[in-house]
Amino acid sequence: MNYLSHIYLSGESEEIILGNFIGDYVKGQQFLNYPAEVAKGIFLHRQIDSFTDSHPVIIECIVKLRPVFGKYAGIVIDIFLDHFLAVNWHIYSHEKLSTFTKRFHAVILANFFQLPSPVKLFVPFLIQHKRLQSYASLEGVEKTLRIMAKHTSLPAETESALKILEEEYLFFNDAFNRFFPEIIDFIETIGEFKIERPVLGIVWERTGRS
Repeated sequence: MNYLSHIYLSGESEEIILGNFIGDYVKGQQFLNYPAEVAKGIFLHRQIDSFTDSHPVIIECIVKLRPVFGKYAGIVIDIFLDHFLAVNWHIYSHEKLSTFTKRFHAVILANFFQLPSPVKLFVPFLIQHKRLQSYASLEGVEKTLRIMAKHTSLPAETESALKILEEEYLFFNDAFNRFFPEIIDFIETIGEFKIERPVLGIVWERTGRS
């Protein structure tokens, strides 16, 4: 899961949203240095990652990318998952994606002092370039992959990733819509909040109509 999915799966609590957002940058027992609700969000982030990484649908998706990306295939799938959440946003949220992201930006700016130093460095760019909204387009996916290839160990194979995404687009979209309701159910089971979804959207997902 990448940023958009993690934030969506945080519910309405600003503290849990904050913790889930910074989860990758808080290692080991460092979560104990944060307020209880923020720490809960950090721990939730880890549970989401564990559920996702071991899910058979996601493993099936990773296999498609492993010949090119090897052990980094899961990172690319995380970006793909955010793309399909953005594309299918009307199924999973009552809010417009733009409204959701603006609300998130406000939360992060209000809690900027609590962000780990690496997060403070990229948050202005995330907000300025509307990165979360950009996941809805293939251009946004491409830009994200290029940024990650430049600043992380992700192989610089953006063109290959986009080619696989375009060739297997229906497969990945179907995989997402099989997986995502299950992780929502998982979060609602382990958490203390419910993620509200449009009733009509749930009907569409179950019947396969769009």
